[in-house]
Amino acid sequence: MLHIGNHLSSSKGFMHMGKEALQLKADTFSFFTRNPRGSKAKDIDDNDVTAFLKLAKEFNFQKLVAHAPYTLNPCSNKKEVREFAYNTMTDD
Repeated sequence: MLHIGNHLSSSKGFMHMGKEALQLKADTFSFFTRNPRGSKAKDIDDNDVTAFLKLAKEFNFQKLVAHAPYTLNPCSNKKEVREFAYNTMTDD
């Protein structure tokens, strides 16, 4: 079976992404785990996640794809860049 989704902004939470995906007739979506350029991840709202999981079950959502920031470079020759990558991956 073919699953259709797109990349959505996580700024308004999982429930908002789920509703947006449904408006687009999608059964999955991808999202950044944090700002695409790195920085701190947004705190996860347990109520938002619970509401989304209920919606996802009701509408048979498929697996979601979490996208890491573009700035991760664990192979950099700069120690601070490598450390940022490792710390961010551990946090995510």
